[in-house]
Amino acid sequence: MQARAPLMIEHRLIERMLSVIKDHLANIESTRQIDPVLIDTVVDFMRFYADWAHHGKEEHILFRELKKKPLSSNDQRVMNELIEEHQFGRQTTKALVDANSRYRKGDGTALSDIIEKLQTFIEFYPRHIEKEDKVFFPASRAYFTDEEDKAMLAEFWEFDRKLIHEKYLSVVERLETQP
Repeated sequence: MQARAPLMIEHRLIERMLSVIKDHLANIESTRQIDPVLIDTVVDFMRFYADWAHHGKEEHILFRELKKKPLSSNDQRVMNELIEEHQFGRQTTKALVDANSRYRKGDGTALSDIIEKLQTFIEFYPRHIEKEDKVFFPASRAYFTDEEDKAMLAEFWEFDRKLIHEKYLSVVERLETQP
């Protein structure tokens, strides 16, 4: 298995979540109501799985290793775009959290913001995933020997193994600071 394989498998789960969001979005738009717990679940998925687990492996392992290589100007440009897109995803998730909090407090205008952020996910992530799967991952593979690729794959597995502990450490730390 090549190092890009787990990343592409993770993309398939993100796509499934986008489909779920799209299905719920149609209902939200027609009823003009939303279950804030659903949004909490979407946020948890986007933060923990899409960003921490998936983007974490890309940024902290794959991109780190690529920065050691003499990338073509095009590959460097695409990698920079992907980093910016990851940041955009984080900003969108944060805005969704803020809108959901306002909605819970009775701010009726927050519903439109929630709908907009969910729609942003549905439109943004398929293009981002396609750029990674069909353009960047195949191009980046050429920079690594088989041994380097296997070492990254092993580091991906170790990254995932530690991730659950990091998540719940942050949960406890956050709760400890709340009154």
